Amino acid sequence: MLLRQLKESVSNLPGVGPSALKGYAALGVKTCADLLMLSPRSYDDRSTVVPVNAVGSEGRVNTFVEVTGKDYIGGGAKRTLKITVKDISENGRGRLSLVCFGRNFLDKTVRIGSRYYINAACTRYNTELQTTSFSLFPLDGGSPEAGGFGQILPVYPLAKNLSERILRRDVAAVLSGVQRFDNELPDYLYPKYGLMSTDDAIRSFHFPKETGDSERARRTLAFTELFYLCLSSRKLGNRINTRRNAPGRLLPSEEKLIRSLPFSLTNSQKRALDEIRADLDGETSMNRILQGDVGSGKTLVAWIAAVHEAAKGFQTAFMAPTELLARQHEKGAKDLLEPLGIRVAALTGATDGKTRKDVLKRLSDGEIDVIIGTHALFSDDVNYKKLGLAIIDEQHRFGVKQRKALLAKALDPHVLSMTATPIPRTLALTLYGDINVSELTEMPPGRLPVVTYLVDSSRREAMYKSIGVEFARGHRAYFVYPKIDDETGDKSLRDVKNMFEFLKGKYPGVPSALLHSHLSEDEKLDALERFRRGELKYLVATSVVEVGLDVPEATCMVIEHAERFGLAALHQLRGRVGRSSLQSWCFLVYSDDISENGKARLRAMKETTDGFVIAERDLELRGPGEIMGVKQSGFARLRYADTEKDADLLRFVRKEADTLDQNEYPIIAAMQEEG
Repeated sequence: MLLRQLKESVSNLPGVGPSALKGYAALGVKTCADLLMLSPRSYDDRSTVVPVNAVGSEGRVNTFVEVTGKDYIGGGAKRTLKITVKDISENGRGRLSLVCFGRNFLDKTVRIGSRYYINAACTRYNTELQTTSFSLFPLDGGSPEAGGFGQILPVYPLAKNLSERILRRDVAAVLSGVQRFDNELPDYLYPKYGLMSTDDAIRSFHFPKETGDSERARRTLAFTELFYLCLSSRKLGNRINTRRNAPGRLLPSEEKLIRSLPFSLTNSQKRALDEIRADLDGETSMNRILQGDVGSGKTLVAWIAAVHEAAKGFQTAFMAPTELLARQHEKGAKDLLEPLGIRVAALTGATDGKTRKDVLKRLSDGEIDVIIGTHALFSDDVNYKKLGLAIIDEQHRFGVKQRKALLAKALDPHVLSMTATPIPRTLALTLYGDINVSELTEMPPGRLPVVTYLVDSSRREAMYKSIGVEFARGHRAYFVYPKIDDETGDKSLRDVKNMFEFLKGKYPGVPSALLHSHLSEDEKLDALERFRRGELKYLVATSVVEVGLDVPEATCMVIEHAERFGLAALHQLRGRVGRSSLQSWCFLVYSDDISENGKARLRAMKETTDGFVIAERDLELRGPGEIMGVKQSGFARLRYADTEKDADLLRFVRKEADTLDQNEYPIIAAMQEEG
């Protein structure tokens, strides 16, 4: 059987009760397949004897001992049992003291003269070797194998009341219930790359028999994972242009638009446009992703591409993830494109009645050149006369089915996907298969890097004072909070509504507004437009301001409880400022109980403004995990592969996926069907 066909719930495993189920739920484990796809974070090697005398100042022993004495240290209710043992293994000698914090009950079961198998983490205290963390298994009438002696045991991530014992027990139970797992790769790949069979890999990944087996098993499973990731991306992007097209033509309308700009295009914008024109004028349809940092000018590149298509008589559909962002793009596109005679309109879920009917008719009659909207662009009643280009903004926010529904509106249209969430190029090439990748690596000239400060409670007042100075200079600010109000009852978190009232007292007479998801789209747009015009000096908002806002006079971004935001979100929010030649600042305000991981994320934000560097750091901190969001992108969650460690596998799987005839291997269809 295939691993992913193990769909039985873990609740059916013997001994799994409500407490264990809560732990499994926290780990994202629902089925037996999920359980076997839970990766050990390390291994406890108990395969060979490590005697007491092999430990220096600290280390782990794995040996056989005899109890030589018992005593108590301390007094009263806090007294603690101390058991002394001597090593009785073949080459062992020396003594070890077991300090039994919270385990005085062992006094009743551990007897002097009894023999045990012991696994313990030891440290030397003065001249005595001690352990407070140990496992004992009786040799008299028992078996050392019961304690894992002679084995290499997996060490899993834990949650709630789950223990390593429970996890090992349940994984072993699932493995024993499967006679054999089917190979998931074409047979010729196993000897070619020195891979284990799928069955051996799954079993050795959890319970390796020898040192080294676990890594070979992991690489086999990682190869398999990346292989199907590549195949899936190719299946989704079957309009790929695999040949390099001749240079495209710079059309007069494009040239006119570029000349009208009050600034020059960056070199990377020019390079990306050359690549896009070559695709648009090529023999096969474009399937390209444009990735660049916040503020690098992706949207302008997209509009120039739309002008190119309009000049050739084709329509462009621009799909944005939210109505708010679609309406902002509509305004920007009209300002930029309508002077060229390009007809621009919008279609969102809020477009109804007579307006909707009018837009739909003009679109189907070819009287709209560029249509901007949300998921409404692929509704059943939407028809295009000659759709030539689909531009998908913040593409990772759309599901695979949504993107395919839009593309189904035309026969093989060009596709330009954009993302402001940079990912390392080697990973991008695998995630996007053979989709061509363009990168914007420069910022527009004259911009200064945003200065980032980490702010604790003792420096909050100094921050407020600094922002007041910016208001006096005529500049603007954003204040971002993680929740709208305090209805959840969590008083430890600052919220938008209460802080709006607080800030009005802090900055009397300075006009401001609220911005959050509970407002209507018209209310949001009104606040944004007034902020853009300078009628408002600051917005108090949730993360709805994360993308799409371009207000050059905004120089301050305050993010409260910054440790609760991911690196990508923090970087996007910071990208709302620093969009002119004015010096801008970002204040990351953190709580006193911030975790070490939270500190590491904030340090990464302070150290660099480069989105690609931040993306690399994000991968280091959280692991590859759910790249781009499994629910939104349709790409698998990386459970085994490590994007840095497995760079060679990335090359191998791409090569094999390129040359594979999928029809020859029925297992491939089954695997893709199983997900």
